[in-house]
Amino acid sequence: MKDDSASRAIPDRDRIPILTKVSYALGTALDMWGLWLYPAVAFAVFNIYLGVEPWLVGLALTLIRVYDAIADPIVGWISDNFRSKHGRRRPFILIAGILSGLGLPLLFAVSPEWSEITFLGVSVIFWYMMLSSMIFIPIISTFTVPFNSLGNELTPDYEERTSIMTYRSAMQKIFEVGNFYALRFTNLAWFLLPGTGKKNTLLGIQIYTSILGALMAIFAIIIFIRVKERYYDKVVVKTKERISLKSSFYETLKCQPFRMMMGFGAAFTLGTSMVGSLGYYATVYYVCNGNTIVGDNWNFWMGIAFMIGGFIGAPILNRVAHLIEKRNAVIVAAIIGIIGYGGSWYLYTPVIPWLQTIASGIMGLSAAGLWMLHSSIGADIIDYDELNTGKRREGSFTACASYILKLGNSGGYFVSGLILGWAGFDSALAIQSAKTILWIRAMLASIPVIGLIIVILFILRVSLTRQKCIDIRSELELRRGAV
Repeated sequence: MKDDSASRAIPDRDRIPILTKVSYALGTALDMWGLWLYPAVAFAVFNIYLGVEPWLVGLALTLIRVYDAIADPIVGWISDNFRSKHGRRRPFILIAGILSGLGLPLLFAVSPEWSEITFLGVSVIFWYMMLSSMIFIPIISTFTVPFNSLGNELTPDYEERTSIMTYRSAMQKIFEVGNFYALRFTNLAWFLLPGTGKKNTLLGIQIYTSILGALMAIFAIIIFIRVKERYYDKVVVKTKERISLKSSFYETLKCQPFRMMMGFGAAFTLGTSMVGSLGYYATVYYVCNGNTIVGDNWNFWMGIAFMIGGFIGAPILNRVAHLIEKRNAVIVAAIIGIIGYGGSWYLYTPVIPWLQTIASGIMGLSAAGLWMLHSSIGADIIDYDELNTGKRREGSFTACASYILKLGNSGGYFVSGLILGWAGFDSALAIQSAKTILWIRAMLASIPVIGLIIVILFILRVSLTRQKCIDIRSELELRRGAV
């Protein structure tokens, strides 16, 4: 019999209004700026401007992410068991979102005078990085875990889930430009030090994060007002049994499709985070011959290219997924990424600097598609789990996914610092040695490719086809009714 599920219309009751999708997608700003702005600018602020050794910056980012990963499962467990008249996700989104916005600029509330001060033989700035992050991270996690969990429970429809994640991915690419623009913002004339031609990177980033923090608080309020929890009244409040902390972590990891998706996410995250900061160094010290101001400008335009690639990549790969199913679309997105990252060896060149924006655009297209599909398949996996366990555990799955991905990121940041050390990078030198440049370029072009090949191997082991997901939904609705 022919499977015509790909051509079926989405029922009106399963569709989410566009304004609701856009309102929900605003939360990616807090995810981008609250979690990923800091590592995006950390080396430029703390290493290049303040002189903290690169391996210490890399170590701080690693330890921060390990701590972050530990906080997420606890937040997921609390969120799954929370009950209120406003639901189990929205109160956290509102309160933690506002507090995250207020706390973002405090991550950079250091003084250049601290550069010469040490504690236990290590720069006091390193200790400030650790302490401020230990306070900020539980707050931002209390937003991101319920926010991402909410996206998994907005609709039960296989195709509409991909549509929601497409909006989220496209908006995320827009807000990600904020991370790329951060260092260019510090190039404004206001932050140039008189008579030196150099810039006050620290002051620039302090003002910039204050602006972003205000927007984060506003977006959290909009999400709380505009987005509702679909499963809460009809499924969650009827469940008397509370989810144990053990269930929220260990039993979640027993789910075979979920483990494969975690392998997918970890491979891509580890591979790209290892070289995320190296791309900036390649632009500044290879393409721009050590000119940080020119390099920051190019880094901004690469961010624009990354955003454009991601903005068009999410809907394109959404359409690909509709035609050939989500698993096969993941393979297509991974191959595109292999072309982009592998091609960086040729496209990052001082001869024609703008070619690097092509590489960045291809990377953005691939990344947006991969994360959009990762989230959409994740929502299908939660249905699979409910069929087998009888529990709706969006928070547990979101937290465990975040745990694995952040461990991958933390390892990648640490390796980035080590690579710079092995390569002999010296922040005091405008022109780096040929060996240093070779190391940076080679790692940028090879490590993500290996990660993407591993992504393909993992996704091939996920058995959730379109028809199987439709069958799972039918069985669930026979058991506990429609939502």
